[in-house]
Amino acid sequence: MLLAALALGLSGCASVKYGDASATETVNERFGSTDLQMTAKSMTESLLSSPVIGEANAGNKRPVMFVERIANKTDEHIDTESVLDSMTTKLLQSGKVRLVDMSRVESARTQLKFQNSDELSNPKTAIAFGQMVGAEFMLYGNLSSIYKEAGSATNPVDKFTKTRDVYYKFTLKLMNLKTGLVEWQDEQEIRKTAKRGLLGM
Repeated sequence: MLLAALALGLSGCASVKYGDASATETVNERFGSTDLQMTAKSMTESLLSSPVIGEANAGNKRPVMFVERIANKTDEHIDTESVLDSMTTKLLQSGKVRLVDMSRVESARTQLKFQNSDELSNPKTAIAFGQMVGAEFMLYGNLSSIYKEAGSATNPVDKFTKTRDVYYKFTLKLMNLKTGLVEWQDEQEIRKTAKRGLLGM
């Protein structure tokens, strides 16, 4: 009973502290916060330095684009929208592009209908239909992975270990909606390997 009480007391103890959100995360080999931050940073810098953005900015223009969902082709539940959120934040902060949020078009449509037809709305302040700016480019892509696990080797030192290796490839493309041409494309590759004891699996 004493041991049970001690175990119960220890299990109820918790220590919470803040950490560095940008610190390298190595809890396991799966897609994590460091991978998200690294991918968003690399892809954003590549896109902003591309000729298509440079040529538009040289003509004092900020190209308008919308972001399509990223297809998750891995066997993990990865929130690819978080990667895009980080990217779009950096893109807008650069001041070089403008974005259309297609995920909120229906909400905007509902609000415009209310402004233009509901008796509670002042027609003098209503925004007329047909004034939204159309996107010139579509940003889209996919995230894929290759996952492998190796059993213990014949070497006595490695007898009780397993190695897990996962390779991620994040691909993004920018399509010109007028011509259908892919004006920019880049990839971010990540490989992570973990070796653990069989008893800790």
